[in-house]
Amino acid sequence: MSFRRLVSLTAALSAAFVLPAEAQEATRPNIVVIVADDVGFSDFGAYGSEISTPNIDALAARGAQFSNFHTAPVCAPTRAMLMTGTDSHLAGIGNLPESAPHAHRGQPGYLGRLADNVVTVASLLRDAGYYTAMAGKWHLGHDAASLPPARGFDRSFALDASGADNWEKRSYLPIYDEAPWFEDGEPADLPEDFYSSKFIVDKTIEYLDTEAEGGKPFFAYLAFQAVHIPVQAPREFVEKYEGVYADGWDPLRQARFEEVIERGLLPADMELGSMPEGLRDWNALSEEERALLAKSMAVNAGMLEAMDFHIGRFIAHLKQTGAYDNTIFFVMSDNGPEPNLPTDTPGFSQWLWWEGYSRDIETLGEKGTYAFIGPEFASAAASPGAFFKLYAGEGGIRVPLIVSGAGIPDEGLVPEFSFVTDIAPTILDLASVAQVKTFEGKSVKPMMGRSLLPLLTGETDTHYSDTESVGMEAAGNVALFRGDFKLVRNMPPLGDGTWALYNVKLDPGETRDLSSERPGLFVEMRADYEDYAANVGALEVPEGYKQMQQIADDWMDDNWWKLVLGAFVIFAVVVGLCWLVFLGIRRLRG
Repeated sequence: MSFRRLVSLTAALSAAFVLPAEAQEATRPNIVVIVADDVGFSDFGAYGSEISTPNIDALAARGAQFSNFHTAPVCAPTRAMLMTGTDSHLAGIGNLPESAPHAHRGQPGYLGRLADNVVTVASLLRDAGYYTAMAGKWHLGHDAASLPPARGFDRSFALDASGADNWEKRSYLPIYDEAPWFEDGEPADLPEDFYSSKFIVDKTIEYLDTEAEGGKPFFAYLAFQAVHIPVQAPREFVEKYEGVYADGWDPLRQARFEEVIERGLLPADMELGSMPEGLRDWNALSEEERALLAKSMAVNAGMLEAMDFHIGRFIAHLKQTGAYDNTIFFVMSDNGPEPNLPTDTPGFSQWLWWEGYSRDIETLGEKGTYAFIGPEFASAAASPGAFFKLYAGEGGIRVPLIVSGAGIPDEGLVPEFSFVTDIAPTILDLASVAQVKTFEGKSVKPMMGRSLLPLLTGETDTHYSDTESVGMEAAGNVALFRGDFKLVRNMPPLGDGTWALYNVKLDPGETRDLSSERPGLFVEMRADYEDYAANVGALEVPEGYKQMQQIADDWMDDNWWKLVLGAFVIFAVVVGLCWLVFLGIRRLRG
């Protein structure tokens, strides 16, 4: 990092750090955190994508673009760490609440909601005089003590589920009876013209405008549903990508890889990570299958561009109101791209039919339709990493992070390792708000992450030392980082459950397992992981556990009677129709 970067940021932020308390209110920066859902490492234009994301790219061009930032491989644990700055297990959400093994549920690391002994960055900012607002996906608990109003937000419109329809208030999985939206902690309905990305921006603008005359700096959290399934987007955004993906995932994956290298995001001599075994061969598919998959990827691209378009509307509003020049933006994804094929789950296609969802290729992406890209295109979106969402390979946990805005230098890439727990302490540092050991009279878990501000200012080129370990676990999938090295375990169905060691500085594609070449380091890092798991309360998953299968099994256990009843009704209707036909034939013959 250059001396000029240090000078530029220090000058821009110095007033907030040295002015008397009564003058700081007007000078402390506004903070905006934008979280995209299931966006892969190379999905934004600035990271090598063919998808048009000009507003996000502009933020990257005038700020810091991280190339070695990591999260959990699934959404709720990542969001818990983002909000609290501490490990997901310590925050109470060590796994997706919907997929935690039964033996884990209720254990301290698997409450399925934010623990009582953690404090969010929103709470600390609000306590320090910030106005706080959020809109979008929450997924951190929907009891009164877990929803945004109890966790530091003055205003909120929150979805507390893993996802939902983007066009209407509608569940996207049979495990949910409805889409649980809440405004300021109370169940809420959606407007007739609802589209998730538009609505999230509209609601945030509404909340900020309400407080505009109060003079407080603001913290805004925009948690988009793009590009979580169901993948949906307005036709005008999808049409420009018609035909773009007609050659399938292999050339797309290679093109993304080359663009990543061209932009200097990863080492020029790295190898492209391999796709998991057992995935489909594009050329072996029927013409109809290829057409539907290509259209699904076009919808995915359109959904991401639509999100960027509405982010542009939000930025334009901040410029119009005069808030933009004093605002710092964080833009990130919560994990790698979504690989699931919901229709492979027995009964899911029938559920889609029952709910009135269409997969018609002509209207795919529009209201009433249901699209997803599958594991092969997810591998392309994660390029050049291996694996994708759900797994601890780099494709599942190395994601974009952009920090941009008031005083943030505009000189390029940050290649140092960083982790999602670093975001909260960075925000507090930028806002001149201290971390705490107690909050509202009770002890709280300390933040495990550390501020990125020294990296952003150029004060240091080292964020974590070569001897410090940073661990992560979710659903049995493990990553532990130490210096240039990563210990990793990916569980079935696509992982094999064995441990591997990689030098992810030189080999971010995870193509060369060093566990046999560096046995001493391998043993040390295994011991580091055991220490980490014991310290945070990460439990081993049961034999045979599969995360997505757990969700399906739980739903079947809870709803078997519905299936039996439905089958009986269908049987009765068929018998009744047959009887009517029989009577009709008898009359005709009589």
